[in-house]
Amino acid sequence: MQRDIKKLISQMTLEEKAGLCSGLDFWHLKSIERLGIPSIMVSDGPHGLRKQERRAELDGTSNSVPAICFPTAAGLASSWNRGLLEKVGAALGEECQAEGIAVLLGPGANIKRSPLCGRNFEYFSEDPYLSSEMAASHIKGIQSQGVGASLKHFAANNQEHRRMSVDARIDERTLREIYLASFEGAVKNARPWTVMCSYNRINGEFSSENKFLLTDILRDEWGFEGLVISDWGAVNERARGLEAGLDLEMPSSFGEGDRKIIEAVRNGELPEKILDKAVERILNLIFRATGNRKENAAYDKEAHHKLAREVAQECMVLLKNEDKILPLERQGTIAVIGEFAKQPRYQGGGSSHVNPAMLDDVYEEVKKSAGGNVNVIYAQGYRIEKDETDENLLAEAKKAAIRADVAVIFAGLPEHYESEGYDRRHMKMPESHCTLIEEVAKVQPNVVVVLSNGSPVEMPWIDKVKGLLEAYLGGQAMGGAVADLLFGDVNPSGKLAETFPKELSHNPSYLNFPGEGDMVEYREGIFVGYRYYDKKNIEPLFPFGYGLSYTTFEYSDLNISKNEIFDTETVTVSVKVKNTGEMAGKEIVQLYVRDVESLVVRPEKELKGFEKVELKPGEEKTVVFELDRRAFAYYNTDIRDWHVETGEFEILIGKSSRDIVLKEKIFVKATVAVKKIVHRNTLGGDLLSDPDLAPEFKEFLTGLIRENADPKQDLPPDPVLMDALKYLPLRAMVNFHKMGFTGEKMDELIQKLNRKLYE
Repeated sequence: MQRDIKKLISQMTLEEKAGLCSGLDFWHLKSIERLGIPSIMVSDGPHGLRKQERRAELDGTSNSVPAICFPTAAGLASSWNRGLLEKVGAALGEECQAEGIAVLLGPGANIKRSPLCGRNFEYFSEDPYLSSEMAASHIKGIQSQGVGASLKHFAANNQEHRRMSVDARIDERTLREIYLASFEGAVKNARPWTVMCSYNRINGEFSSENKFLLTDILRDEWGFEGLVISDWGAVNERARGLEAGLDLEMPSSFGEGDRKIIEAVRNGELPEKILDKAVERILNLIFRATGNRKENAAYDKEAHHKLAREVAQECMVLLKNEDKILPLERQGTIAVIGEFAKQPRYQGGGSSHVNPAMLDDVYEEVKKSAGGNVNVIYAQGYRIEKDETDENLLAEAKKAAIRADVAVIFAGLPEHYESEGYDRRHMKMPESHCTLIEEVAKVQPNVVVVLSNGSPVEMPWIDKVKGLLEAYLGGQAMGGAVADLLFGDVNPSGKLAETFPKELSHNPSYLNFPGEGDMVEYREGIFVGYRYYDKKNIEPLFPFGYGLSYTTFEYSDLNISKNEIFDTETVTVSVKVKNTGEMAGKEIVQLYVRDVESLVVRPEKELKGFEKVELKPGEEKTVVFELDRRAFAYYNTDIRDWHVETGEFEILIGKSSRDIVLKEKIFVKATVAVKKIVHRNTLGGDLLSDPDLAPEFKEFLTGLIRENADPKQDLPPDPVLMDALKYLPLRAMVNFHKMGFTGEKMDELIQKLNRKLYE
């Protein structure tokens, strides 16, 4: 049914319009019954629906309706599988339809600046390209079911410490290349119905009232046409926020925000047309949601649980497999050790906490997969609620390990270690978990560790174990997925979407996280994650993009469709991948781009493409990428746009950020020149390094030298002099009277060089 939105707005009172711009309660938008405007419901749930009934609105994270709990974003991103993310999104959309939810609040696309952020399990990656691609696929899946997604938290919400007041100080280039780029692709490619602003300030201004962020960039540059919604309680000054582009305040402010809007309109401080535009966007959302509402919608819980298991299989990352200890043989005795095997850590804490419709028992799933010929024994090993070692439990675990052929230890981070609302203080696992691993390894040479955690941990015990499976927070079907991977029923195919440093001090934000008072400075700039480790040549524990398989893959025949392009053109890159092992598997092919020589500081390489390909033993496939201008560009703050420097670039194909197996070069010509101007303080070195100006400047210098040298000598420019000019401004060269460089000649030179630039 078509609605005349503008006509509806004309029939509304000022009070009704202002009232529509805030929530009815914690989860509902307001209705206006006399005009036939219904209320709709929104709900938490990036990795599972967290629908709360009204009586449970303020009851923390409990009492939500049963729903399917999928792996959290940290795991989902490790799949590097766009299609899989769409499937998860579609399943979530189906569940929203069944529960009458109009908008699902997620996914989160904030960058993993530090491994300490308490909400990292809810975010995809340290890399903006991978993050935006995963977020876009997730959104497409949700919205394919007629349910809106809410991309969050926009922007620079990369810590929980003082999150509602902290001011993130970020230079423009870093903001554009890293923190906004993580959202940009998702907005442009997936067109989310809503975008949620973050709590924090950015360079002094709250996100909720940041016009540069919400209007200039989000709407005007990126073309976002949906609704901007506040995070719950993120509004500072309501009228100012509305003017900046914040349409809807959530949850209810019990009339306070509405009153401020009314006052601002009546006082002439806020044009009513701005209010009308916000109301128009809210009404568009309401009627879009109600128009897509499916009557008698339902979903198959068993089918969704099966999907959750398949998803978890692809999200887990095999990090170590010494002596091919995995997959496990279905014979002998296996000791399953660690309370996580009976009480699994499968999701994060806070607003994304899901009440699972069902939950795998890891120990039982391992026994089931092992079969009747395997004796599977269990030892608790530690108490989840205690960090200290329980000597009795440790002794029992060692006894079990001695009796077994292999020990599988389930360890990681308990729920109270990482959650929305606070950050971690360190990267350590509980002492009881680390001690258990080290002591068991003393009595059992065959140890496999399965980690349950939402972000990287330090591993002082890594050299003492043969196998390591990073399960992340694998959702309600984690137990079955772990069993499938341990016994080789499924081949591991996940790769890390973040760098695991050897220790916290190696992280680029270490000295500046979480800041001082209400200010945090992003002094590491664009060097986040692998960009930093590469540039500093710091060996991580496990690099970005790393992950093992039970089979092997070989790369060949890297081909670039053109050797030379203008930056307005696209180029096709192809590479062959072959499964050279004996087991079917999936390989994630990663494409990085390196600027060989740049006038600005750039990373050693940046991820610009990836594809996940499935191959049978002996099978070979060609993987194709298409690169456009952004693959070669950096954000130039002088021209306030993305810019490509003319020059050579390397196309790098890797199995991880540190395992580059093929490379080729391409020459890219810029079509837009960065406008420069020569002035009194221009350095001689800048002129000598500029391809357009260097010939003119060298000719001028040679002329000066010849004018003032012995006429009998034909002297070339003195290399020592040329080197001395490197950091000498033109005005200072006037002091060198022996060269005859006067103020008059300096002015003539400046005019000549500027004519050269703009002729």
